[in-house]
Amino acid sequence: MSTTVLYTPEVLSLAVALARFPWREDFPLQGEARSRSCGSTIALGLAVDERSTVTEVGVRSQACAIGQAAAAIFAEAVVGMTGIEVHEAGRAVEDWLAGKVDLPDWPGLERIAAARDYPGRHGAVMLPWNAAMQVLPSA
Repeated sequence: MSTTVLYTPEVLSLAVALARFPWREDFPLQGEARSRSCGSTIALGLAVDERSTVTEVGVRSQACAIGQAAAAIFAEAVVGMTGIEVHEAGRAVEDWLAGKVDLPDWPGLERIAAARDYPGRHGAVMLPWNAAMQVLPSA
């Protein structure tokens, strides 16, 4: 068992930060993801421009604190990224969780880096990327 502290005050404050990204039913792109390991779910709403660059994001979450923190980190940085960049980042986060690569260059991800030591939370970390990759173009 890991001795790394998972639910730090910073993680809990990130969970609360999701309020800055309210869900709206009129988001043109809507994806959902569920973690098989913990049952957490999120719905992600996105608006994009003609180049598939994200212009707006909203989140509806029924997730653990790690899933909520991951969603906040995702939402804080995704505006201005293309679908291709989001897909690349999602694969990098997945590889990082699997121990294949160092921490990806996604702003703020270091704030939940301790989750890598908890395989049961890997699905929760991936929630926002999985939801976004459902609806954003990859090429």
